[in-house]
Amino acid sequence: MRSRDLWQALSARRYLLSAWPWRATAYLVTGAVAGAATLVGLAVALVVGGVLTVVLVGLPLLVLTALAGIPLARLERQRLRLIDRAPAPARPVRQPPATGPWPWLITRLRERATWRELGHALLFALVLWPLDALAVALALGAPLHLAGTPLVMATAGGGEEAKVLKQWTVTTWPAASGVAALGLLLLALGGYALGLAAGVRAELARVLVGAPGEGDPEARVGELTRSRARLVDAFEAERRRIERDLHDGAQQRLVALTMALGLARLDAPPGPLADQLAKAHGEAGRALEELRELIHGIHPKVLADYGLPAAVADAADRSAVPVDVALELPGRLPRAVEAAAYFVVCEALANVGRHSGADRAEVTGGHRDGRLLLHVRDDGRGGADAAAGSGLTGLADRVSVLDGRLSLSSPPGGPTLLSVEIPCEWTERFA
Repeated sequence: MRSRDLWQALSARRYLLSAWPWRATAYLVTGAVAGAATLVGLAVALVVGGVLTVVLVGLPLLVLTALAGIPLARLERQRLRLIDRAPAPARPVRQPPATGPWPWLITRLRERATWRELGHALLFALVLWPLDALAVALALGAPLHLAGTPLVMATAGGGEEAKVLKQWTVTTWPAASGVAALGLLLLALGGYALGLAAGVRAELARVLVGAPGEGDPEARVGELTRSRARLVDAFEAERRRIERDLHDGAQQRLVALTMALGLARLDAPPGPLADQLAKAHGEAGRALEELRELIHGIHPKVLADYGLPAAVADAADRSAVPVDVALELPGRLPRAVEAAAYFVVCEALANVGRHSGADRAEVTGGHRDGRLLLHVRDDGRGGADAAAGSGLTGLADRVSVLDGRLSLSSPPGGPTLLSVEIPCEWTERFA
């Protein structure tokens, strides 16, 4: 997005009579001041951090220095309002997987936008602000000095002479007036020069700290990733809503109906009516069991209430093949991560029971180095293929949305090993 307001103003006839020359000057002047302050701040941080590194105190300071581009980029986006009324959109950033300073820091350091903004901060501190100051000095300083020649001659020169730019001397009033007229002409040209310099400077700032354009491949990939994550979150929220509605609504009505049929069956005398009530009672009971299984498959309550280890243990108890569980998770993980991991385990155990011919399976895993690790192994015949309709393709897509990875190893003769890795941080630690 270009600085359209300034470019349009530059092409207007009344540009010099408008506020735009002043706004361009303010943009360049504040850039020079902010750049000089950034240079001093970065130099002090690097020196102090380097000196204190010997006692390990300086390492956090150096890490924080890498984030210096973030506040400076925010300041630059605000300064762009001086020459363009439309705000510069911020570059999209990823949300940390959990709350707290450490997940936020790790997420920021892994983003390309953070390093792009740090590059802008270094360029700003070393190159751009001197150019801003030079543009202001040439476009305003020299013309104002020339325009003030008669005043200098009348005051400091005693009405006899005046130094012009410390290069030559003017000794007559006509010459002083001519120099002043030249200064006013250069001042008008300098107004256009400042507008042009500020416009070019703003374009560079938008490239470095603004959001990518609509055709930017990086922006499109980032937006697709975020939209997929939003869809997964919405899908999980909808599953939880359906589970609650079925559990609190239809299931409770079926329970009440089953109890009513049971009481009616007890009160009915032997005969055809009692037989029909018994049949209806049995059908209601079977419908209730099927509904409970359906609710459990949509989003098990044990997962929402007690977390992934309890839900995996429950799935293992319901498996057709004996399953050993060794899952060490002393806390809760993000809901989307827990849901994806749980359904991967359920699908894997279902495949073990249907296709593997295994006598035993095991689920192991834990949380290490900021990643959830899960392994499902069985001693079956092997030869499984995730692309052959095993149901794992959709789960692999769900894991990939979370920046995770699902892999399957199943040589003929076994064993079969399904592994899942999902980056995540704790949302709650158990005491």
